[in-house]
Amino acid sequence: MSSPPPILELRDVRTHFPISSGFLFKRHVGTVRAVDGVSLALAPGEVLGLVGESGCGKSTLARTIMQLVPTTGGAVILEGKNLTTSNAAEVVGIRRDLQMVFQDPYASLNPRMTVFDTLAEPLLVHGVCSPAEIQARVAALMRTVGLAPRFMQKYPHEFSGGQRQRIAIARALALEPKVIIADEPVSALDVSIQAQILNLLAQLVRQMNLSLVFIAHDLSVVKHISDRIAVMYLGKIVELGRAADVIERPRHPYTRALVSAIPTPNPDIERHRQRIVLPGDPPSPINPPAGCAFHPRCPHAREICQAAVPPLAPFEPGRDVACLRTEEISQL
Repeated sequence: MSSPPPILELRDVRTHFPISSGFLFKRHVGTVRAVDGVSLALAPGEVLGLVGESGCGKSTLARTIMQLVPTTGGAVILEGKNLTTSNAAEVVGIRRDLQMVFQDPYASLNPRMTVFDTLAEPLLVHGVCSPAEIQARVAALMRTVGLAPRFMQKYPHEFSGGQRQRIAIARALALEPKVIIADEPVSALDVSIQAQILNLLAQLVRQMNLSLVFIAHDLSVVKHISDRIAVMYLGKIVELGRAADVIERPRHPYTRALVSAIPTPNPDIERHRQRIVLPGDPPSPINPPAGCAFHPRCPHAREICQAAVPPLAPFEPGRDVACLRTEEISQL
């Protein structure tokens, strides 16, 4: 049987920010290549984990998918509709099927709006139900994310961080979307609360047949919820594959370094585990290095890595890697 078409597809997406200098007479002095040629496909009901260091472009990519940041090039396609060529009115309509959970539960909610107002607003704007049905719909949303409906008249400051993130998830679910972009939704929470939110998201994906892009910088968090994992470095995808394969058999040198940093609860294994420490800092997206962007920090770099940009190409079934020396490195 042929696989169903992707519900969300990114085709060579680029998001660049110009840098200007001068007060009265501004001139272009550079470009920040935050997202620099990303191609991905998300299947219906799939959870795709997106990981990488801080500053690699994960959040910019999330906002580009939502069209909160305009694309410089490429296409974002949701069920055959190209969001990058749609006008503002069309994008508002498309947002019924595409919602986002932001990273900071303290900043993503309006402090002047009660929980009821926060959850009722998208229902009223999109005309999902009549005003008479709003109360019941808001109560049902709160129960879905594990909050008591009696709290609907409270304000965000009266809730804990985990409860606020549950409110943010309820807001994203209000329009019954097909795709949710979760931008590091647990990074600002305590470890015990992280587990609750991860379990909630996994449960909602199964119950509502949601497709989810889960963004994080911690592979240990992503591996528990994702079907596939995409590893991002300096605006590009460097490895893509099934979650278990990426964690257990990483192929790209950068992925190997990330996996080596995952802590293990077994003290004997942790004591003898060999950590791969990368030298230096990630290059600037304003002036990325020639060739492979990872070569200045790569322990396996050769002269060819400085001359050619490696494409994200199939290496084995279900695995794409952007490295010119994948075959050699995989034998090490």
